[in-house]
Amino acid sequence: MISPLAYIHPEAKLGANVEVAPFAYIEKDVVIGDNCIIEPHASILNGTTIGSGNHIYHNAVIGAKPQDFHYVEGEPTHVVIGNDNQIRENVVIAGGTKPETATIIGDGNFIMDRVHICHDVTINNKCVIGIGSCIAGESEIHDCAILSNGVVIQAHVRVGLFSLIQSGCRVSKDVPPYIILGGNPAAYHGVNSVVLRHFHTTDRILRHIANTFRIIYTGNFSLEDAVIKIPEQIPMSAEIENILTFISQAKQGIVRHIEEK
Repeated sequence: MISPLAYIHPEAKLGANVEVAPFAYIEKDVVIGDNCIIEPHASILNGTTIGSGNHIYHNAVIGAKPQDFHYVEGEPTHVVIGNDNQIRENVVIAGGTKPETATIIGDGNFIMDRVHICHDVTINNKCVIGIGSCIAGESEIHDCAILSNGVVIQAHVRVGLFSLIQSGCRVSKDVPPYIILGGNPAAYHGVNSVVLRHFHTTDRILRHIANTFRIIYTGNFSLEDAVIKIPEQIPMSAEIENILTFISQAKQGIVRHIEEK
């Protein structure tokens, strides 16, 4: 299960049934849970904790030093990865800038080839991060979000749950839950109804979500006024509350462009 051609520091902690392929590199301060697979030339660096059932492919680098001018050379950096993630070829995941922070990856994510995840990013659960995408420092990707190929998420941006960002978008403000974002400048393209139906969202709730975003994007209201009008016009549900809570926590605003037709 562990190739003699791999380098594994004797103090690294590996769980049961871990497979480590030839030329993999695992440093001292590393914990890897049960049933993980580490492919050839993958590097698992100091400060990395990995849960169970993860598959890390060729040439991935987990726990790289932050590419951040605030990082002090020599300080410990941390990455925490949950369970059942697919981390594909050439992915780079940088650690947290400060010893008390970490880059965090949840459970069940699919992170594709050449993705770069910068310092102190949080990716929650069941997300898809497409080929060549880059997520800048201190951003948050919420549950079940999908980033298509070549997406660039700028620093401190939050991407809401069940949202879909189409290929090539450059995103500098928060992306509300449940929407499709496309184009440059990135613009609202409607509700991500296909994925929401896959997760058993009813047609009634989909209508309420669509009407909520109609007020936000086409109602000719300021965002502040739209937030006031939504509870007056839309029946409350967990989904509508998620939208309102997300907007209330948007420190740098949300994407307000709308697709031109």
